[in-house]
Amino acid sequence: MVIFCNPRIFDAIFLLVVCFLLDQCSPHNHVDEDDGFDFQQGTKFKLVVDEAKAPRYLLYDVNPGEGFNLRRDVYMRIAVLIKSLNEDAPWILVLPPWSGIYHWRSRDIEAQNKIPWSAFFDLSSLRSFVPVMEFEEFLKISREPVIEELYYLQHYKEGWDKWEEKMDRRPCMHNPYSYDSEANLWRGWFFGYDRAVGARKLECLSVMGHAGFVKPFLLTNTSARSVMLDRAETLLHDRYGDSVFWQCRRSMRFAKHLRDIADNFRAEYLDSTDEGDKAIIEEDWQSMKRNHGDAIGGPYLAVHLRRADFVRAREKYVPSVKSAAKQIKHLAKQLNLTKIFVATDAPQTEYDELKGYLTDFSVYQFEPTLEARAKYKDGGVAIIDQWICAHARYFIGTRESTFSFRIQDEREILGFAPETTFNCLCKKKESECEQPTRWLIKY
Repeated sequence: MVIFCNPRIFDAIFLLVVCFLLDQCSPHNHVDEDDGFDFQQGTKFKLVVDEAKAPRYLLYDVNPGEGFNLRRDVYMRIAVLIKSLNEDAPWILVLPPWSGIYHWRSRDIEAQNKIPWSAFFDLSSLRSFVPVMEFEEFLKISREPVIEELYYLQHYKEGWDKWEEKMDRRPCMHNPYSYDSEANLWRGWFFGYDRAVGARKLECLSVMGHAGFVKPFLLTNTSARSVMLDRAETLLHDRYGDSVFWQCRRSMRFAKHLRDIADNFRAEYLDSTDEGDKAIIEEDWQSMKRNHGDAIGGPYLAVHLRRADFVRAREKYVPSVKSAAKQIKHLAKQLNLTKIFVATDAPQTEYDELKGYLTDFSVYQFEPTLEARAKYKDGGVAIIDQWICAHARYFIGTRESTFSFRIQDEREILGFAPETTFNCLCKKKESECEQPTRWLIKY
């Protein structure tokens, strides 16, 4: 017999089960501070720990300077690790709240901190790949706001001659945490919660390897109920580009309220609908499989023009506004498209300059009201931009921009032809430049 369950009911049942399990298990497992190890694949560990109680919780964070789209990529590395861990024992991934993101600079709205993942993503969809929960949910079911073990990941101080997977306990080269002797806890940023959250144990680990390389350590060298990996971007993808990678990526659906806003904008200004674009999405990503060319997209050209810090950091790749306009104009004429949608972090003066070069076309930008920006935050506005770009007849982005990469992912999932997706602006119109690698979807 097959039982169909409403996703919201499923989420509620999921949390009730977690709460029940937590009540049955004590969270106070002790790990000796003096136990040392050099961790390498195949090593027989000398460290002996008590058997872990289920379920266990894995938390992570990344370098504070990393942006929204790189953080989404790190989520995938850890989610695939969680999937592998669950082959041996029940683990739940605790989602790090969005706080202090470098590129979220709107000054006319309140501080963008402690934002839950549900503001941007469909949690039911994420949970169909691995068990996940919001950090606030973790705090509610914990007996105290404490993470038992915190591992600060770092590269090897001496560098490396050859690449090999290894991990060692080392002195901290940079330790952003401070010890609170009164509470016997380590204090730090903790997603913007600061001193409201603490860690009972802190160690620095020099590591070189893929995310899956830490699996034996998590299963064998610690029995803590809650473990946090800080600077998780240090760990590499295990299965970049394979079918499991794409399962994880397909499960990362944007929150419906953001997709609805983008869809309404497409329909009102760009003559674009899912039916007309042949880009209808299934309710369950697991049942959705598209061939390249199935989707044709709306009758508009979408452009991601990265400016801001890229003008200096990627100076040899990023075109001037005038050069970008020339390339956009040439491409739109070639494609016989009269509407252009622009997603950009350029200041208003540069956007106005761009439009001034494109007077033969109808140029659009998603411009939220102050109320909408306050409600959906800069991250929500970015997702709306990406969803609109993902449905265009043709997309051209900015070289080496993770914002452009994520749009390319969405277009692969929707079934666009690769030649309409993997394109980037060149430094100059008359020059040819290297185009993005085509990471094609695998099922």
